Amino acid sequence: MIRGLIFKFFFYTGTIVVCTIFIPALILPQKISLIGGKILGHWIKFCLYFFLSVKIKIKGIENIPENTPFFIASLHQSLFETFFLQTIFNSPVFILKKELLKIPIFGWHLKKIGSISIDRDKINRENLGFYDKIISITKKTKRPIIIFPQSTRTPINEKIPFKKGVSKIYERLNFVCVPVALNSGNVWPKSGLINSNRTITVSILKLIPTGLDTSEFQKEIEKVLYNELEEII
Repeated sequence: MIRGLIFKFFFYTGTIVVCTIFIPALILPQKISLIGGKILGHWIKFCLYFFLSVKIKIKGIENIPENTPFFIASLHQSLFETFFLQTIFNSPVFILKKELLKIPIFGWHLKKIGSISIDRDKINRENLGFYDKIISITKKTKRPIIIFPQSTRTPINEKIPFKKGVSKIYERLNFVCVPVALNSGNVWPKSGLINSNRTITVSILKLIPTGLDTSEFQKEIEKVLYNELEEII
C-alpha cells in the first residue's frame, strides 16, 4: 500500500511537471508536444520499475506494419496504456472521453497532440462528423488511431462486449487493425490497491485484414483480444 502511494505521488507529480514545462509547446509546432507524450510514456515505465519493481514485457513488436496504414484496438484496464503505448507506436492519435480535455494543462496538451474526443453515450450512433474527423486526421498526419473498444477502464477479469464504434472505424477507415492485449489491471486497476513485483505484458497481435463485414470484425476483435488476455493474466 505504501509503495503504491509513493508511486502515485511521484508519477502524478512528474506528470504535472512535464505538462507545465511543455506549456510553451502549446503555441509551437505539434511535434514538440508529441515529444512530451513520449517522455510521459517513459516516465511511467521508470516509476513502475523504480517504485514498484514492475517490469514490462512487450510481445509481437514485429506485428506492427511498416508501410501499411493501420489502427490500433487495445484493451483498457489502467491509466498505464494511455501513456505507455506512445512509446511503442509512432505518435498515435487517441480516441478518448471528452471529459479529459477539460483537465487544466493536461487537457490542453491532449488537444494539441490531436486527440479525438467522444461522448461515450453517443459512440454507437451514426455520428458522421466524428468518423469523418478520424479519416481526415489519419490521411493528413499518417499517425495511427488508438481506440479502446471497452470504452472505459475495465477490471481484468471482466469480458464486457466491445462498443460497436470499433467496427464502424474499421469499416470507414478501411485500414488493417492491430489488436493489443495487456494485463495492466494486475498492477494498477481502476479501483483497489496498486500491486508490486509483477510484470505487465503488452501483446501486439497479428493484424486483422480489411475486407470483413462489421459483424465479423466485431466478433474477431473480441475473440483474439480476450483469448490473448486469458494467456497473459
